[in-house]
Amino acid sequence: MDERTCAATLLEQRDGACDHAVHARIIERKAVLFRDHTATHKPALFTWVTSFVEQAVGQYRLAVASGGRREQILAALLGTRIEHVFELIVSADECLVGKPAPAIYEFTLRQLNTLRPRPPLLRSGECLVIEDSRAGIQAGLRAGMRVLAVATTYPPSQLTDAHLVLQTLDGVDPGDLAHRLF
Repeated sequence: MDERTCAATLLEQRDGACDHAVHARIIERKAVLFRDHTATHKPALFTWVTSFVEQAVGQYRLAVASGGRREQILAALLGTRIEHVFELIVSADECLVGKPAPAIYEFTLRQLNTLRPRPPLLRSGECLVIEDSRAGIQAGLRAGMRVLAVATTYPPSQLTDAHLVLQTLDGVDPGDLAHRLF
C-alpha cells in the first residue's frame, strides 16, 4: 500500500474520516524524515536485485512501478550498477491511485507503449510484475499481468495469489522465469 493510501486508511480508522490537511502534513513530514535519514543511510537493495536486473536488461523491457515516491526510488538506485537501466520509472507521484488498484501497472504499460508506439504493442498478459506485497499482487492480477511474488516482506503463505512465489531471486535466470510463467 502506498504511503498516501496507508495514511488515509489510518486517519479514517482513527478519526472516522481523513482530514486532507492532516493527511498532507503527514505525507510531507514522512518525506522530510525519509530525506533526512537517507542523506546519511543509503537504502540498500536486496542482494539479488542487481544481478537479476543486469541479466534481464538485454532481454526484456524493464520498468519500475512503485507505490513509493520518485525521490525514494531514485535514492535507492543512486550509485548502483542498475541506476540507469530502467526504461521507465513510475512512482506514486505520477499515479494517484495506490495498490491494490491496478492503476499504476496499467499506467506503466500505457507509458511503455507510448515510448515505443510501433506494433506490436506490449499487452498486459505479456508483462511480469515482481511484487513483495499482497496489495501489489492484487494490483498486478487486476491489471491482467503475470505476477511473481518474492517473500521479502510477507511469508510465502501470505503471497499465494501470485502465479509463482519464490523466497529470493538469487541465482534465478530471467529467461527461466519467462518459460515458467508464460
